[in-house]
Amino acid sequence: VRAQGDIYQVVADVSQFEPPDIVVTISNCHVAIQAEKVAEDGTICDTFTHKCQLPEDTDPLSVSCTLSEAGTLVITARRH
Repeated sequence: VRAQGDIYQVVADVSQFEPPDIVVTISNCHVAIQAEKVAEDGTICDTFTHKCQLPEDTDPLSVSCTLSEAGTLVITARRH
């Protein structure tokens, strides 16, 4: 988790996955990023998991995430 002014950011490289393969969940300031790539035969051929906790002064209603064209996932949250 990086702090920049009044904003916290979590950055993850998920470039090897398609957007529908990526799931981001946030609960009680805990962020979980999970991604799975499924092969044509139905087997899972690649996975990504990252979990972290946002600081306590995070505004939970301000959390958002974006996925860049290059496959960088950025989760942003404001501080109280």
